[in-house]
Parts: sequence; C-alpha cells; structure tokens
Amino acid sequence: MSVDNLFEDAFQLLKQMIAIPSFSKEEDKTADLIQAFLIERGITPHRKGNNLWVFNRYFDASKPTILLNSHHDTVKPNKGYTKDPFNPEVSEDGKLYGLGSNDAGGCLVSLIATFRHFYDREDLKYNFVLAATAEEENSGKGGLESIIPDLGECSFAIVGEPTQMHLAVAEKGLMVLDCHARGKAGHAARDEGENALYKALKDIHWFKDYQFEKVSPTLGPIKMSVTVINTGTQQHNVVPDLCSFVVDVRVTDTYTNEEVLDVIEQHVDCEVVPRSIRLKPSSIPMDHPIVQYGISLGRQTYGSPTTSDQSLLNIPSLKCGPGDSARSHTADEFIYVDEIRDGIEMYIKLLEGIN
Repeated sequence: MSVDNLFEDAFQLLKQMIAIPSFSKEEDKTADLIQAFLIERGITPHRKGNNLWVFNRYFDASKPTILLNSHHDTVKPNKGYTKDPFNPEVSEDGKLYGLGSNDAGGCLVSLIATFRHFYDREDLKYNFVLAATAEEENSGKGGLESIIPDLGECSFAIVGEPTQMHLAVAEKGLMVLDCHARGKAGHAARDEGENALYKALKDIHWFKDYQFEKVSPTLGPIKMSVTVINTGTQQHNVVPDLCSFVVDVRVTDTYTNEEVLDVIEQHVDCEVVPRSIRLKPSSIPMDHPIVQYGISLGRQTYGSPTTSDQSLLNIPSLKCGPGDSARSHTADEFIYVDEIRDGIEMYIKLLEGIN
C-alpha cells in the first residue's frame, strides 16, 4: 500500500479519535474504534481492557521482535481552550486541532500505518508487534504494563511520543516521595514542643542543594524538587507536630530508582515513603542500529526530561514521533497534517534501514 493511502487512512482515524473523549481509564470507545479499524483492514488484534496489540502476519519466533507502542488516552482539556477539544478542525495553515491530536494521537496513527506497511512482508529480519495502549497519561497499571507479558520477548521498542521525529535516546524516570518530619505539638506563645516544620526545613534544603555524583551524558543531573508542603493543624498558635512535603525526583539512566532512594534515605531525617518506584529511567545505546541509521537520516539525538510508557519497559527503547512535545497538554492542542505524513515516511525509512 502506498504512503499516500496509509496517510489518508491514518488522518481519518485520527479525526475520529479526536471526536471521542478518551480520558485515562475511560478509553473504551477509542479502543473500540481502533479495534474496528484494524479488523476492517484484515488485522485482528488481541485486547485486554482498553489495550490492543497485534503481531505481523508472518511472525517467526526465531527472529527478534520490535515493539511499536503509543497510547490513545488523553488528559482532560484545560480551561484555556477556545476551540471545541473534540472537534477535529483543520485550519487553513494545515493544523489539525483537537484534544490528543499531538499527544499522542498523531504518533499512534502513524505507527499503525507503519505497522500496516510491514504487516504482510515475509522478508523481514525482525518481527513487529503493535500495541495501542491505555492509561499512559495517569501512569495507570491498566495500560501497557498490564500486557507486557502478552507481547512476548522484544528486542527493542519505538515509543510514539511527539519529538518532531528526532530520537529521544534516553528518558528520565520519576519517583514521587511523600516525606514526613515529626515533632511535638506545643503552644506557639511559649517555649514548648518541637517544631516539625523547622525539622523539615533542614531536609528540604538538602533536597534543594544535593548533587548526585554521576551525571548522565544525555539527561544531565538528577533533578529533585519539593513541590507541596503541609503542616500540622494549620492553627497559627500551635507548634506543628507534623510537617509533610512532596518531592518530585527525576532519575537519570546513571542510577536506578532504588539506588537514588537509598541515597536519599541515608541523608535525610524525615520518613520517606515512595508512591512508586516502577517508573524507571530508560535508554537505548548510541551504537544501536536504529539510532545509527536515524542519525544517518539527519535525525538528532537527545535526552528527554518527560516520562512516558518507556519507563515501564525493561528493554532498550527509543522515543520518537510526529508533533512537538511543547504542544502537549496545552489549550487548543494541534498537530500539523503534514507532520503525520512525514512521520509515517520517517518511521518506515527507519525500520526499512534495519530490515
């Protein structure tokens, strides 16, 4: 099938997806749509919850497998929208507006088109498995993570996120920490109690100033930010016996989440409770064939500070897709129509180059 035909199908599918609300955990109708789209084209996917996956027709267990993955859930539209977020409107300058157009509908439909290009091929060096998944935007456990065992052993993955088709060869992981400094309540007018807020300040300053020894060549240093703070009873005349604060920790590929947590616990006095350590940093070697071929096609490489479903994979992975990350979660989100066509062409070139 020609790229023109693949593009036209992808463009129409994306417009249909935009018109259907698909917030995280509420993606059943877009899952239905994508499932029907594939079946109508002779490709019957597996389904678990709102996740769909399918293997190429001539799957050969003796060959390595490439995972093509992107998500069809969206965040909720923010209050700054001036357009209907569920109206797939195309402007005169070639922008397709709509919630999820850029993050990550354009990537997903482009990967579906790419998978269709390779689906019937018998001469491939690699198998393909395409996964259209749910709950990416809220890091839910009912998304990609729930079907990883069903995908079989994969050699590496391309995760579709808007990168202007450049190659994000590494991505920071994420840990959110709930920290609790404990003191003793007392009357603020007298020299009583033990102020938990003052105890917390020492640890907050440590989070602000500490520099981890190893710095990633692609992602830079680990970033720790205290983002929320709460104290005791909120009464002005009571010395608080509890100060709780939240720390956002962006972990690079030079450490595991567990190693970072261990360093933190060695240096602070407060109680540290991680909400999760499952969102891991990820990367792919710079000498990997897909990276080297991408560079030969003029693609730039970089490290991404944002977290995606890459963090759930235990294989080398590359984040790449049409659109621009700067547009994600913005009011009046859009993707250029030409970016979808260009994305399909570049995905196919990348994968033809190693097949």
